[in-house]
This record gives sequence, structure tokens and C-alpha cells, in this order.
Amino acid sequence: MRRLSLTARLGLLFMLALTAALLSAGLAFQHLSRQHFESLDHHVLLEKLHATQGVIGALNDVAELDSVRPQLHALLGAHQELRALLIDADGRVLFAVPEGARLPEARRVASGRLWLWQDGERLLRGMTSRVPLVGRAQGLTLLLAVDVTHHEAFFAELERWLWIALAVCALLSAGLGWLVARSGLRPLREVTQVAATVSARSLKERIPAQAVPVELRPLVTSFNGMLERLDESFVRLSNFSADIAHELRTPLTQLMTHTEVVLGRARSLEEYQEALYGNLEDLKRMARMIDDMLFLAKADNGLIVPERQPVALHQLTAQLLDYYRLLGEDAGVELSQDGSGMIDGDAGMLRRALSNLLSNALRYTPAGGCIRVHIDGGDGRVRLSVENPGPGIPAEHLGRLFDRFYRADPARREGGGHAGLGLAITRSIVEAHRGHIRCESANGLTRFELEFPAAQ
Repeated sequence: MRRLSLTARLGLLFMLALTAALLSAGLAFQHLSRQHFESLDHHVLLEKLHATQGVIGALNDVAELDSVRPQLHALLGAHQELRALLIDADGRVLFAVPEGARLPEARRVASGRLWLWQDGERLLRGMTSRVPLVGRAQGLTLLLAVDVTHHEAFFAELERWLWIALAVCALLSAGLGWLVARSGLRPLREVTQVAATVSARSLKERIPAQAVPVELRPLVTSFNGMLERLDESFVRLSNFSADIAHELRTPLTQLMTHTEVVLGRARSLEEYQEALYGNLEDLKRMARMIDDMLFLAKADNGLIVPERQPVALHQLTAQLLDYYRLLGEDAGVELSQDGSGMIDGDAGMLRRALSNLLSNALRYTPAGGCIRVHIDGGDGRVRLSVENPGPGIPAEHLGRLFDRFYRADPARREGGGHAGLGLAITRSIVEAHRGHIRCESANGLTRFELEFPAAQ
């Protein structure tokens, strides 16, 4: 089943709301009009009743009624739509206006309340009351009724026009609601048009938020933010693809050139073996690069889930420093450690992250320098810093230092078998452990600081 469009639904709701409001107003007007006319009829009947009681109430006997008959005719006969009956205790009609007027037998019991009676095509509203006589214990019964047929005709005509007006207003409000909804949803259609034209070449386009209603500004702001994030991701992906191509092209070119030179003429077995060993080193470097890129791809998609085991960072660091001290002795670099801390995490992944930082620090620390590892904890956090002297990193490069294949400058260039993925892998491992990493470089000192939640 095909669902109505948002414009049609808003127009329909507008029509229903307006129709309901008009219907309520019409019914309320009709009800108030009925009450008004009924109040007028009640007032007329009470006025005639009190006047009649004043004329008849002074009589001592029914026989004296003839003396006030002209007054009763003048009082009750002047109203063309009024019927009046005066009845004694035996049910005899003593006075009637007009002559031969009749009223229902069931209404001849005094009640003091208004009643309705249908007399053929005429509708009467009346009142019954007891009129006492001075000289008799039992008084007379007075029935007064007003012809309200014209009232009912007015209400029937009013109801007919009410339904006609309601139908016309419903149709007009449906069209007006559709136009209003369509006009109000124009900014939403503009957002849709921009979204439909978005491609890799048009990610720079933005929707101006000032030209849309207040209700749609959060949507437009979110959409523009999404385009900005997509643009940044696309740029990073394009740069990443270019970096991959560049990094893989270099060893492949070396392999091809080396192989072509070796095959250029006949060589001895030892020369072939030496050439194959050289090719194997390049292949291993390419394999490491591919493994690193796969690790980063899994980390970006949330597929790297570290184990949650208690890890003593000071013990893990001490084990790594035992290995790197051997390398540091050859380069004339010292390594020191102080502090302790416990976190929940994956020891293997943390070892890889710290190894990248120590390897990086050892590569750029000049002879005679000292690499310091400091661990401390507090406020439910554990912080580990790796500090080394050496060439500083310009401030404009610190924000992109953890991007893939990014190199700050030739002085910090990862040469040899390093493709520029170590710091990116380190950041992915730290973030997988719900931690943060940052770098500071000033006054000839470079420090990487890692922060983790403390062990529970």
C-alpha cells in the first residue's frame, strides 16, 4: 500500500484540524442560539403567567371570571403566537385564547417547567402553573404555550448551511493546507536536491543555514557537518591511496631493477643467492607494510578488540628496555625508567605500541642522550611518557604526526624499512584501550604521553 507524502499528510491534518474547529464553533453557536431562544420563550411565558396570576388571583370565585375576561383577552390575545387555557379543578375549560385552542392533557398537571408539544406541523413550548383563588381551596390551572415552529425552521436552515459551509471550508482548507505544507517543506526539498547531487567531486558544497526555518537548522547543520566529515575522510583516503602507491612503488621498482640487472647476464650460484637475499629483504619490508595497513584498516572498523587483563606497565616497560638497552649501547644512548601503574588491556598490543615509541625515540636521539620513560597514576588514570632529546618537531606538524605515511620533515623522516605507519598504529592501539596520546616538542626535547583508565 502506497503511503501518502509528507505534504499530503500535513495538508490533510490541516484540513481535519480546521474542519474540527469550524464544526465545534458551529455546534457551539447552534447550542447557544437554542439556549437564547429558549430563555426568551421562558421569559415571555413567565411574564404572561405573573400578569395572569395578578388578574385572576384577586377573584373570590369562578363566577367572577366573566368580569376580568376582557382583561385576559387584552393580556393574552395580543400575542399571536401564544396559546392559553384556564381550567378548573374538574377539567372544564373556562377561558381559551385563541377560541378553540387545545393543549395536551398530559401537560395539565402543574409543574412550573417548560415542556414541548408537537401539534401537527406546529411545535409549542409551554408552561403549566396553578393559579389560586381567594375564596376557594382549589384554584385554577393555567396552561401557556408559545409557537416556536419558526425557531425550529431557523435552526434547520442554520444546520443545513452549517454543513454546506463545513464541506466548502474542508475543500478549501485541504488545498490551502497542501500549499502551506509544500511552501514550508521547500527547504527540505533543497536539502534533498543537494544530497542527490553530492559526489566525490562536489563534497565542498554546503547548504546555507540562514535561509532555512529554525526547525530545519539542526538538520541542515548536521547535513553540512556530515559533508565536511565526508570531505575530510575522502581527502585522507585519497592521500592514503597515493601514499600506498608511492610506498609500494619504490620497493617494487627496486625489485624489478635489481632482478633485471641480475638477469642481464649469466652469473654464478653465489651471485644469484646474494640477489635473492636482497630481494627477500625488500619483500619482507613490503609484507610488514601490508600487515600494518591491514591492522589499521581493522582498527578503523572497530575490529581490533583488545583483551581486558591486568597489565603492569612498569613491568612491561622494563622488559622492553632490557632489549632496547642493547641497541642503545651501540648508539651511545642511555634508557631510564621510573614510576609504576596498572591498567586493563592487551599486553601484546601495548608492547607493540611502546616498542614503536621506543624505536622512534632511539632512532632520533643523538649519542650521549638519554631516553626517559615515566609512569604515574592518579584520579583513576595512568599516564606513561616517553621523552628523548633530539631534533624538534615544528608545531604545525604535531597535529598530523599520527596520520598514516605522514613525515614531518626530512630530519624526522623514517628511513630504511620504516613506512611511516608506526605512530598511526600506536594511536589505534591506545584508542582501542580507551586512552589518548599526544606529542609535545620544545627546547630540543620530544615527549609522547599516553593516558589510560586505571585498572578496576
